[in-house]
Amino acid sequence: MAHAVARSRKLTGTPASHGYSFPPEWARHTATWFSWPRPEGISFPGRYHVVPENLARIVAAITPRERVHINVPNENWEFIVRQQLAAYDCGAKNVRFFHIPTNECWCRDHGPAFVMKRSLTGKQQLAIVDWGYNAWGGKYPPFDADDAVPQRIAEQLGLPYFQTPVVMEGGAVDFNGQGCVLTTESVLLNNNRNPHLSKRQIERHLREWYGQEKVLWLGDGIAGDDTDGHVDDLARFVDARTIVTAVEEDPRDANYKVLRENLRRLQSLRDTKGRAFDIFAVPMPRAVVHDAQRLPATYLNFHFVNGALLVPTFRDKRNDKVALARLQRLLPKREVIGIDCVPLIWGLGAIHCLSQQQPAS
Repeated sequence: MAHAVARSRKLTGTPASHGYSFPPEWARHTATWFSWPRPEGISFPGRYHVVPENLARIVAAITPRERVHINVPNENWEFIVRQQLAAYDCGAKNVRFFHIPTNECWCRDHGPAFVMKRSLTGKQQLAIVDWGYNAWGGKYPPFDADDAVPQRIAEQLGLPYFQTPVVMEGGAVDFNGQGCVLTTESVLLNNNRNPHLSKRQIERHLREWYGQEKVLWLGDGIAGDDTDGHVDDLARFVDARTIVTAVEEDPRDANYKVLRENLRRLQSLRDTKGRAFDIFAVPMPRAVVHDAQRLPATYLNFHFVNGALLVPTFRDKRNDKVALARLQRLLPKREVIGIDCVPLIWGLGAIHCLSQQQPAS
């Protein structure tokens, strides 16, 4: 059942000026959000029929641990998605539907950025940051419905929100929970996002609108990534001091030099106290190619949920196993769950690209 519109209000100033900050993904969640794809969308040309099962497997891994919130255009689509989930033995008991239309399904990028602060009484308070969204530099119009999603969610949840015209995507940034935000030059310094802003100005926006202290820069993204190089395909925090990064061992592979350079940069980065990070390497899967197109398959497109880590796998018997084992060793208190994402990667994204966490308040 969709939710009635609740009272919301637009806040002035920036989240940092109000004491808000963006929590790390491993902080406890209330829910994970999705925007359900539709066959008329452009994300899965000729392959939509295999996507609902893949998504149902992801939802089924989440619902025992936290709620799942799904954006659908209307009641008809809510009925269709309920049927799709049931067809793949995924119950909807812990699933809530919101009648919010979207152009495409990539909720990490068009969805709300939830920021938090502690009130005088000690209770955590939530707000939403509504960044500008232009479909990765205007590549895939129209994107007006996607751009409106954060404000519409704020209205339906009754949360205050901040609004900025600065273009930002959730997959472009990663956070350590202690003041650091990790990103890439190939996305945030690209003229197709915010051509009027300098690097220094972009850093200021990241600090002010995410409530952070320090911006950490990597270089380019992996082959096949149409976002221009989102960091959630390259390197991710798994705790405040630890970064896992993708590496490619084959010098002939298109990703070899890019990932070596990003590893070099990671080793030189320092946190807000001047300390080096612990860096752990995860292999890349063997190249995933469809219709002669290299797809951006990477194990780093994982998503934290309460008590678990959902990791995309790509039918690479050796590297799937190695990646899952390394992540499990780093996160012994979480269940590391591999989910086959070969159908999804045809849309040029995987688990993290599709999801957006709502932290517990």
